Amino acid sequence: MEEFKRKFIQNFIEDDRYELLLDGLLVTLKISFLSVLIGIVIGFIIAIIRATHDKTGKCKILNIFAKLYITVIRGTPILVQLLIAYYVIFTAPDVSKIFVAVMAFGINSGAYVAEIVRSGIMSVDNGQLEAGRSLGFNYFQSMIYIVLPQAFKNVLPALSNEFIVLLKETSIAGYIGVQDLTRGGDIIRSRTFEALFPLVAVALIYLVIVVVLTFLISILERRLRSSDH
Repeated sequence: MEEFKRKFIQNFIEDDRYELLLDGLLVTLKISFLSVLIGIVIGFIIAIIRATHDKTGKCKILNIFAKLYITVIRGTPILVQLLIAYYVIFTAPDVSKIFVAVMAFGINSGAYVAEIVRSGIMSVDNGQLEAGRSLGFNYFQSMIYIVLPQAFKNVLPALSNEFIVLLKETSIAGYIGVQDLTRGGDIIRSRTFEALFPLVAVALIYLVIVVVLTFLISILERRLRSSDH
């Protein structure tokens, strides 16, 4: 017990090393939240383009670019995309590393969100779209006000899983020098030469975040289901 206490103090209390985890946690949450927003925007736009092509045959050129984007992003590792974004695309010295990470993770997430949302759109009966047209809506109004809300409810579990995966994927942001949660734990390890405590602490923090997110999403799912009655 004394040895446990000594190592705990050494890893987290001495020199206020716990602040490395707290600061890293804030960076991780910032990157995750902003990446999710970018991923949602890109994903829904791409999904609408692809679904429109599947349903009507229109947007052929846009559909080609959308498929190319999805193929490239889903076919290459996120770490490689992050490194390309940092060393090739955003090479200006004054560009924020957090900005680079947000863009890389957001663009990556958008490809997966696009296919998830597209599957939800295609699962909605075509009669819903025709009903919207009969009410005087044009195609895109029918899609936004009638089809997409139903598609969102259908794919919410898959979307929530994608967001949780994205949160954990941000742990590689340290490869470009971002001091996120994982990097904070690694800095503690390098100073104390003790791997167990900082790594377990990082893992537990990620676990708590995932559990809380899962709980909140389950509440949202229940409310959406109750609104169907």
